Amino acid sequence: MCQKHSEISQNPSHFEGTAEEHELSKTVQANYMDYIKDMKFFDPHIHMTSRTTDDYTSLIDAGVVAIIEPAFWLGQPRTGLASFKDYFSSLVGWERFRSSQFGIKHYCTIGLNSREANNEALAEQVMEILPLFLYKEGVVGVGEIGFDDQTAAEEKYYRLQLELSKDAGLPVQVHTPHRDKKKGTELSMSIALEHGIDPSMVIIDHNNEETVESVLDQGFWAAFTIYPFTKMGNERMVELVKKYGSERIMINSAADWGISDPLAVPKTAALMKIKGISDEDIRLVTYQNAIDAFAQSGQINVADFESPLVIDQSLKFNGNTVLRGGQIPRVDKNSIFIS
Repeated sequence: MCQKHSEISQNPSHFEGTAEEHELSKTVQANYMDYIKDMKFFDPHIHMTSRTTDDYTSLIDAGVVAIIEPAFWLGQPRTGLASFKDYFSSLVGWERFRSSQFGIKHYCTIGLNSREANNEALAEQVMEILPLFLYKEGVVGVGEIGFDDQTAAEEKYYRLQLELSKDAGLPVQVHTPHRDKKKGTELSMSIALEHGIDPSMVIIDHNNEETVESVLDQGFWAAFTIYPFTKMGNERMVELVKKYGSERIMINSAADWGISDPLAVPKTAALMKIKGISDEDIRLVTYQNAIDAFAQSGQINVADFESPLVIDQSLKFNGNTVLRGGQIPRVDKNSIFIS
């Protein structure tokens, strides 16, 4: 373990590596754009509702052309059905529009997240409205669903939503728990198989070194979240790709309202490039595999984002634009002047 990080306990394995590797990662962070010229990226798990317009600009500048935004927990419990309705509506409406205004194709997955599944009275109501959203344009899966504390209520609503995914013919995006991850991951997969769902329709997310082999061996997609301190560092991710290859493996940022990096996918691609991973393996892990997994929804057409999107920021959504009172888009982001 790198000595200067030895006192940090959140996730010690995040800091594994030699001093030379950590010096290298500083260089890559400063110059990562030099290594990813002409590359395109697809981030299959990012919570843009929690991010700013500057993040959208940074994403498109770094080559991220399409994203998937899963429904998730907002940081505090929702207390009524109307808040879920408004949130789901924003994912298929305003946020999809906002993303297009910065040249990025936006998709989403819809589901009752595991944390809020424990409020059973409200969960029952949410289950009734989910079918109203799962068939909307741009919805590419049921998610993110699964386990948090691995309670009986979480299992109940995970099972019910797996059945919804079968009815809708949609892939499933599974959140694996932060605690007892291996146990929760195995439980998530065994239940999906019990419900007769083809593993190729299930994306198991937030994997790490102790879960990846079993996920791949059982035929599921293995997604990895590059998220500071708590999930997976990109130096570790490079080693996993070297060990397991690129088949059925994808990476995402899961950037949200916490300390996270929306540019995790292109930055990891740059590090992979420096560490000698082939361009084709990088393309699969950071772009194509996510497309292949979620295109099973029938909602993804690569022609929609392989060429630059036409941006017209004068367009409106429900009477609103991304601009304010005569505002024009900033072009020179380094200028001291804000006009």
